Amino acid sequence: MSRRFLFVLGSARTEGNTELLARRAAEQLPPDVEQRWIRLADHPLPDFTDLRHDSDHVRPAPDTNAGLLLDATLAATDIVIASPLYWYSVSNLTKRYLDYWAGWLRTPGVDFKATLAGRTLWGVAALADREPSVADPLVGTLNNGAAYLGMRFGGVLLGNGTAPGDVLKDTEALTQAKTFFTQNPPLARFPHQAPAT
Repeated sequence: MSRRFLFVLGSARTEGNTELLARRAAEQLPPDVEQRWIRLADHPLPDFTDLRHDSDHVRPAPDTNAGLLLDATLAATDIVIASPLYWYSVSNLTKRYLDYWAGWLRTPGVDFKATLAGRTLWGVAALADREPSVADPLVGTLNNGAAYLGMRFGGVLLGNGTAPGDVLKDTEALTQAKTFFTQNPPLARFPHQAPAT
């Protein structure tokens, strides 16, 4: 299967630091790798309704924002969650998109978990703190989601930036961006699980 990257932009700001860093990393992908970029602010999702114990799950129509995002997610071999660090986790736009995954798990005919198993989840985030450990909740959200779905997890590319364009001064992040997508990520594991041998 040829690689198809889906970049899910979770910032409320266009061309913010997270997006700039994600685009720097994406520039390093080979030209034959398909890239699709979707800005969640341009495709807002309604509040997520938890229907896990109900029976009226239906696949969203392809001409809706939920249908567009579902189809793009299923088609991707690599999903990149590009979310700035908001209150130490993902943005509200990103969280809502991930909440929809819970509904898609129960949508008839989708086989969401089986389809995503073995594919790769990545993260890119800009934060206003020099201490990367403050992003641990964001990293945990993505890692644990990948582990639940049997996905590979490529980690999170972190960059420092507050004002627009600040991340382009973070030379360490820009250096890491050059090789971020070249790694061969392992299957994600929950923190309580032993690493794969």
